[in-house]
Formats: sequence, C-alpha cells, structure tokens
Amino acid sequence: MPNIKSSKKAVKVIAKKTDENHELKMRVKNLIKSCEKTIAEGNKEEATKVFRDFQKTIDKACQKGLIKENKVDREKQRLNAKIKNMK
Repeated sequence: MPNIKSSKKAVKVIAKKTDENHELKMRVKNLIKSCEKTIAEGNKEEATKVFRDFQKTIDKACQKGLIKENKVDREKQRLNAKIKNMK
C-alpha cells in the first residue's frame, strides 16, 4: 500500500477508471450477444434497434482506447451484414 497521500489518491482513481472501463467493455459484449440473439429470432426491426445502440457504445469504447479501431470496424461490419441478410 502507498504511504504518500497523492499515491493513495492515485490508487482510488485508477480503481474507479478500471471499473468504468470494464463496465463499458461488458456493455459492448452484451450488446453483441443481444443483437445476435435478435438476429437468430428473426426480428429485423428489433435487431436494427439493438445494432444502433451497439454502434454508439462501441464507438465510445474505441474513442476511449479500450477497443482498437480495426476490431470496431470488423464487429460492426459483421453484425450489419447479418442484419442485411435477414429475410
């Protein structure tokens, strides 16, 4: 454990940021799963709605540097292609 006051504060700040980053990453993963689930159910309207939320969230994660830009583009492209191929 740190002894210096500023170091103690830094530990708290890092812990808070880590929790926030983890929450955002998990939100992205959960949105991917829910979008895939709605695609499997065949509900195109709901899948499009979830996809919009997914895009917004994953772009925020990319902007914060949590997910690399190429992965973001790849995930969006895959889900969008699945939605377009729905009947």
